[in-house]
Order: sequence, then C-alpha cells, then structure tokens
Amino acid sequence: MEHRDQEIYLLSRRLSKEAWIQYEAFREDVRRVIGNQWIRSIDSIGANFAEGSGRYGYPDRNRFNYIARGSLREAMHWTELLKERNILDSSVADNLLAVLENLAIKLNVQIKNTRAQISGS
Repeated sequence: MEHRDQEIYLLSRRLSKEAWIQYEAFREDVRRVIGNQWIRSIDSIGANFAEGSGRYGYPDRNRFNYIARGSLREAMHWTELLKERNILDSSVADNLLAVLENLAIKLNVQIKNTRAQISGS
C-alpha cells in the first residue's frame, strides 16, 4: 500500500497542517525558542513514516517507525509546554494532543505488525 493512502500518514499530514497554522501565528521569539522544535518534531512524524514505508526490509521499515514514534513523543512534549505557557490556546492544544494520542496508538500497532512480519508470524 502506498504510504499516502495509509491512515498514519494522512493523520500526520493533517496534524502538520493544523500545527503550521498555529506556528505561523507565533511571535518571532516564540518561534525561535520553542516553535521551531515543535514544528520540526510534528513534521518529522509523517516524514519518517513515509521514508520507512519506502524501505524494502521490514527491520529497516520499523527503524523509521521508531524514529517517527520518538518524534511523536517529542511533539507531545512541546505541545504540552506550549499549552502550559499559554502560547497555544488550551482547546487547540487539547485537540492537537488528541490527534497525537490517536496517532501514537496507530503507530504502535504498525510497529507491532511490522515486528510480526520480521519474525515471520
């Protein structure tokens, strides 16, 4: 299946789009201190998933799934900080965190399924 058709990729792209709208509204100092790391971590989720899905071997695919999961957790961290510091509106942050949680579940299932393919199950 093409990565562009997979739900993980579609969710990560939707998340990137929503985050970018918020990022563009940040003051320059906020972008520099926290915003750049936040948007990079969010964009990295879909980028690593896409790269992994283009790899031939299952172990290599999962390596990129793990990197995507690490970026996802980093994005959660930054989103929570942005909320705590009242940079992101609470409802916006909660919506983004809900998408991240949903994405984490789906990515964990993907990792488990790919692991099963590695072991031949």
